[in-house]
Amino acid sequence: MKKVIHAEKLLREAGCSADVIAHSKAVRDLSLLFSENLPVERELIEAGAMLHDIGRSKTHTIAHAQVGADICRKLGLSEEIARIVECHIGAGLTAEECVKEGLRPIDCVPQTPEEKIVANADNLVRGTEVITIDERLRLSGNLPEKIRKRMLDLAIEVSEFIATNATF
Repeated sequence: MKKVIHAEKLLREAGCSADVIAHSKAVRDLSLLFSENLPVERELIEAGAMLHDIGRSKTHTIAHAQVGADICRKLGLSEEIARIVECHIGAGLTAEECVKEGLRPIDCVPQTPEEKIVANADNLVRGTEVITIDERLRLSGNLPEKIRKRMLDLAIEVSEFIATNATF
């Protein structure tokens, strides 16, 4: 039997704002929509998507992903959930990019289908509204081109994964 995670309660107890919780629900909903009929762990996607911004209870900087992963680990949540939280920024950051951002040198590029689905869904939710990848890239014009390309590549990869693995 899988452990049920009451993610919304964890977000509230951590001190996340109503806006962060609403955004997390929107990311969860889009992640679950993406994962319908796919060979993935939907419970993991749901928990990871809900908790992806738990680190915003402590900081609204880019560090919120690593901070959030640390919170998840301290709460005794699975490493799979912690990694979804750690890898959700844009399309992830390499260890070298983390160092340049003043973060711990951890490879935070999503690897599993679950990590990729949540990171992509987060890119496509602005506040609580779903946007296109083109809109996200336009809004991310201040980011280096290689990061923006990684975001686009992730969106394409997730779309292709959905198209080739969905069973109807």
